[in-house]
Amino acid sequence: MARPAVLFLGFGGLAALLALGSAGTLDRMTNRAPALANAGTSERAPANADRVLTVHADYRGHYLVHPSIDNYRVKMMVDTGASLVALTDADARALGIRPDRAAYSVGLGTANGVVRGARTMLREVRLGDISVRDVEAVVLPAGALSISLLGTSFLRRLRGYEVQGGRMVLRG
Repeated sequence: MARPAVLFLGFGGLAALLALGSAGTLDRMTNRAPALANAGTSERAPANADRVLTVHADYRGHYLVHPSIDNYRVKMMVDTGASLVALTDADARALGIRPDRAAYSVGLGTANGVVRGARTMLREVRLGDISVRDVEAVVLPAGALSISLLGTSFLRRLRGYEVQGGRMVLRG
């Protein structure tokens, strides 16, 4: 008997399921990692340089970002434990993604048990100057998630990322 595949949303998924959301900011973008201490400045990287984005944790230690997905801005929490980008039903609808009932066939492991989601593909996820095309995602049913998650289907396509001292540095 085949067991259904279950993807893990991670600790951040638990926090997102419980959180009502909070104000977060995309703090700054720069093309030089040593310049990270110069808070409040922003520079454009040369076209051939790595894109680097630094995000500061909010008061709860969450990394909230506002990427543009297919030219629509979405509030998301970065979740390094989530296998996929996970969209709330409301965010998916705003993006024009409306899966039918039969599409909710992917089992997703959460702190509240298994939730069924619908797979989708996002043409482009842009975070500052970092852009990733054709990102695998999942839409969760209404009420299953309070904030969309920027998971590893996006993060693993970067040149790298690190978390240190209340800062997350993303390298595109």
